[in-house]
Amino acid sequence: MIRDPETLQILLDSIRQFVDEALIPRENDVAENDAIPADVIEQMKEMGLFGLTIPEEFGGLGVTMEEEVHIAFELGRTSPAFRSYIGTNNGIGSIGILLDGTDEQKHKYLPRLASGELLSSFCLTEPDAGSDAASLKTSAVRDGNYYVLNGTKRFITNAPHAGIYTVMARTNSEIKGAGGISAFIVERGTPGLALGKPDHKMGQKGAHTSDVIFDNVRVPASQLIGGEEGVGFKTAMRVLDKGRLHIAALSVGAAERMLDDTLHYALERKQFSQPIAEFQLIQAMLADSKAEIYAAKCMVIDAACKRDEGKNVSTEASCAKMFATEMCGRVADRCVQIHGGAGYVSEYAIERFYRDVRLFRIYEGTTQIQQIVIARNMIREAQR
Repeated sequence: MIRDPETLQILLDSIRQFVDEALIPRENDVAENDAIPADVIEQMKEMGLFGLTIPEEFGGLGVTMEEEVHIAFELGRTSPAFRSYIGTNNGIGSIGILLDGTDEQKHKYLPRLASGELLSSFCLTEPDAGSDAASLKTSAVRDGNYYVLNGTKRFITNAPHAGIYTVMARTNSEIKGAGGISAFIVERGTPGLALGKPDHKMGQKGAHTSDVIFDNVRVPASQLIGGEEGVGFKTAMRVLDKGRLHIAALSVGAAERMLDDTLHYALERKQFSQPIAEFQLIQAMLADSKAEIYAAKCMVIDAACKRDEGKNVSTEASCAKMFATEMCGRVADRCVQIHGGAGYVSEYAIERFYRDVRLFRIYEGTTQIQQIVIARNMIREAQR
């Protein structure tokens, strides 16, 4: 749902200009230094990018899902590290509080997340619990007015910088699976909370992840999201459903950037006395990429609109995430191929994008998990 097309267009134009003039020129710096420049972070704060999805009453812009995916199309045109830095505050790090938090929790944290004063992280994945998130082992044992947390979370985005962590932990050891899991807000600096060394990844330099370790961390009972035990996994799944649409949109934006760069390269690069864009086998790869991007974009917008209408889009979100991220991988591969040997050296952005976009098919639920979600939803619907 687009509330005001004119206002949205102004926002998109400003973000597009910011991406073109401030972010794309700094991509190599981020890749080489594995860090986002402080002045860029300040510009993102000034533009309100940390609070895009947080309601206006808490200092954010309160964009709808359809508006959000259009913004993601723009942000996807540059290094994923920039989007990742603001992404947790607009997604998995804040939405759980927004959806299920108490009024006190919302008013305490959401304004600081919207301004960028606080950075957030979402702690679900563990060394032995990734795709099977319901099997997590991190425990939260009630002790008077506190819960004592023990366990380790793995591959946690923005963990090295976060001020708060949304933590999924098992509060009832008697209940196996999702029913015994609760969600907590844990503040940085709480005694017993420690971080592992930053992960060295294949790509996405500047987007930092690490382990988050809980060793007898005492968390006030008031930090239990929603004030109710046993609903944490439901919170996590509602968060991930939205996040899948966002990653799908990001994949579309990245694919558009790669194809645009590649088209210009194909028009400039000459072989046999003519631009390689004139060769039909090159044209086939360009055309296939264009068609798949168009299809993915339509899927993402359709699913976003349905979510704004209040419909259950579990299946549509998984379809969009699966198709768009796999599409992005295929486009990246074709674009490297069209670049030839130039696509294998870091002088061209496609070499970096080829590595960066590989992660899209893994986080927010792997392609294989999306297949399972889609199929199970189909079976469940057919048996009604």
